[in-house]
Amino acid sequence: MATVITTQETAAVSNRPIWLTQAWLEPRLVVVTLVAIVTSLILEQLEAPPLAILIVNVLSYVAGGLFGTIGALSSLREKRLDVDMLMILAALGAALVDQWHEGATLLFLFSLSNVLQDYAIGRSRQAIRGLLKLYPSEAKVKGPNGVQVVKVSTIRVGDLILIEPGERLPVDGIVKAGRSAVDQSPITGESMPVEKGVGDKVFAGTLNQQGMLDVEALQPASDTVLARIIKMVEEAQDSKAPTERFLETFEQRYATLIIVAVALFIIIPPALGWVDFTSNFYRAMVLMTVASPCALVISTPASFISAIAAGARSGVLFKGGAYLEGLAVVKAITFDKTGTLTQGKPAVTDLIACDESDETELLRVAAAVESRSEHPLAKAVAAAAQARQIPLDDVSDFEAIPGRGVQAIVHGQIVNIGSPQYLLQNGDFPARLSEARHRLEDEGKTVMLVQRGGQWLGLIALADQLRPEAKGIIETLHKMGVKVAMLTGDNEKVAQNIAQQVGVDQVYAGLMPEDKVTVVKEMEAKIGAVAMVGDGVNDAPALATASIGIAMGAAGTDVALETADLVLMGDRLELIPYAINLSKKARRVVWQNISFAIAVIVLLITSAFVVNLPLPLGVLGHEGSTVIVVMNGLLSLLIIPEIQRQRAKKA
Repeated sequence: MATVITTQETAAVSNRPIWLTQAWLEPRLVVVTLVAIVTSLILEQLEAPPLAILIVNVLSYVAGGLFGTIGALSSLREKRLDVDMLMILAALGAALVDQWHEGATLLFLFSLSNVLQDYAIGRSRQAIRGLLKLYPSEAKVKGPNGVQVVKVSTIRVGDLILIEPGERLPVDGIVKAGRSAVDQSPITGESMPVEKGVGDKVFAGTLNQQGMLDVEALQPASDTVLARIIKMVEEAQDSKAPTERFLETFEQRYATLIIVAVALFIIIPPALGWVDFTSNFYRAMVLMTVASPCALVISTPASFISAIAAGARSGVLFKGGAYLEGLAVVKAITFDKTGTLTQGKPAVTDLIACDESDETELLRVAAAVESRSEHPLAKAVAAAAQARQIPLDDVSDFEAIPGRGVQAIVHGQIVNIGSPQYLLQNGDFPARLSEARHRLEDEGKTVMLVQRGGQWLGLIALADQLRPEAKGIIETLHKMGVKVAMLTGDNEKVAQNIAQQVGVDQVYAGLMPEDKVTVVKEMEAKIGAVAMVGDGVNDAPALATASIGIAMGAAGTDVALETADLVLMGDRLELIPYAINLSKKARRVVWQNISFAIAVIVLLITSAFVVNLPLPLGVLGHEGSTVIVVMNGLLSLLIIPEIQRQRAKKA
C-alpha cells in the first residue's frame, strides 16, 4: 500500500515543486482516471475510431497505475513482492484479454483507496503535527542595540528574550525579570496557568498571559522540551509494533504465494481442457485482485497511528507502536515513591510546642531562621509559615551546620534548629516532646528540634506528601486486574506508611538503583510483563529494564525521558489507567480489523470460484474493505475520543 506522506513533507524531502509530489498529484490522477474511463465508455457508444479509444484507455491506465507501478518497482528492487505488484499485474492481465474498463476500474479504485487511506491516516499525523504550531516563527531578543526581531532558529543559549502578553515562548529558559501567569498545558498538562517570576523555568510552546517576561534561553529551539516531544511522537509513528512487523513479513510471502498460485491457475485448467483460456485468465485476474491483503496489511498501522495521535492529544506520548501494544498485556506496575506516588517535596505535618497553645510562636521563630536556608526542609518550614500568613522576624548571624542544622540570632537570642542527634547534646529534652518525637519517627516522618536561648521551643515534623489522587489511581489499577508495587530508597517505616495510605500490593524499601532493576526482573519472572513508573535519574535503569518504562512528566529529567517507552505529560497519575485502556482498545480494534479483512478475503475468493464474481465487484469489495478498516481505526481511536474530550471540556 502507499506510504502516508503529506504534501509538505514530500516536497521538503525531495526538493521538488509541490505539484510533482505524490500527495498533491495522486488525488488529481484519480480524477483523470475516472474521466478517462467515462470518456472511453462514451467513445465506444459513439463508435469512435479504435485508436482513439485505445489512447484514452492507456491514459486511464497510466493515470491510475502510476504510483502503484512506482511502488511495485521499488519493492522489486529490494527483492520484495507486495500488493502493489498484485494490483498492477491484475490490471495488465485485464488489458490482455481486452477488458480495459475492468482493469482501469481496478486501478481507479485502488488509487482512490490509497488517497482515502492517506487522508485518514494523515488526520492522525496532523493531530500530532499541530504541536509545531506551538512554535512562534520569530522572537524579540534584547541586545546592546535594543530589541531586535529574529528568527527563532537563530536564538542562541544565553540570549535574553522579551515575552509580551499573549505570546508563546520560543525556547526553554529562566525568567530574569518580570512576573506573569503562563499556560503550560501543552507541555506539563497542568490545567491552570502557573505563576512565573524571577528564577523560574519556562518552556517553549507555553503561552504567556498578562505580564511581561525577560527570559534567558537555556538551549536553542531545536533542543527544547517541545522539540523532544515532537521528535518522540514522530519516531513513534514510524516505529512498528510486533503485529505490524509480522503482517509486513506475511504480506511479502503471501504476495509471492498468490502470484505463483495465479500463474498455475492460468496454465493448468486450460492445459487440461477444463476451461477456455480467456475466461479462465479473466477469473485469475479477479482472484489475484480479491486475494490481495491490502486491508489486512493496513489494519494494524492505521489503528496504532490513530491511537498514538489520540494519546498525544490527551497527554500520553508513546514512543512506538511496540510499546502501545506491549502496555495492553502488562500484569503489574511498579511505582517509584518519591515524585511519583508522592509530590516529591516535604511539607510540615506536625507542630508540637512546649506550650501547647504556642504553635504559632514555634513556627514563627523556626521559619524566620529557615527562610535563610536553601535546604528543602527549610523551604517547607518557611512555606508553612507563609501559608498561615505568619510575619517573620529579622534574623542575623545565620550559620548553616552541614548535616546537622542551622543557627541564627532572633531578637538577641540564639536559635538552634536541627536533627535530634545534634540538638539533644544541648541539654535535657522534655518527656512530652521525647514521646512525640519517637511516635512521629515511627510514622516515617523527619523531626526537627527548635531551641531558643537554651530553652526548648518544640519540634516540627515533616514528610513527603502523598499525591491526593494516588490512592484512587491504585484502586482503579486493581479493578483493571493490574498488581501494584512500590519501589523506594527510603527506609522501611517511611515506605510502609505511604504503602498503607495508597494500598499497594507489595513494598520494596531501602533500594539502590541496581536493586530496583533486580526487583523488576524478579517480578517479570513470576508475573509476566511489568511496567515501571519513575521520574528521576535513579529510576532510569529500572525504566530501561521493565517491559514498559513510563516517565512522569514531559518536563522531567532528560535521562528518564530518553530511557522510558512512554512519557506522561505533566505529573498526572490518572493518565496511567487511560494509557492502559487506550492500548487495550487499540489492540481490540486491530484484531477487529484483522478478522474483518480475513473474512472479506475469504468471501471474495469463494465468490470468485462459486458465482464468477466480476472484476469490478471484486475490486469494490477489496478496496472497500481497505477503506473500512482504516476508518474504523480512525473513528474508534481518534475522532470519537476527541469529540468526547471536547464535550467533557465544554461541560
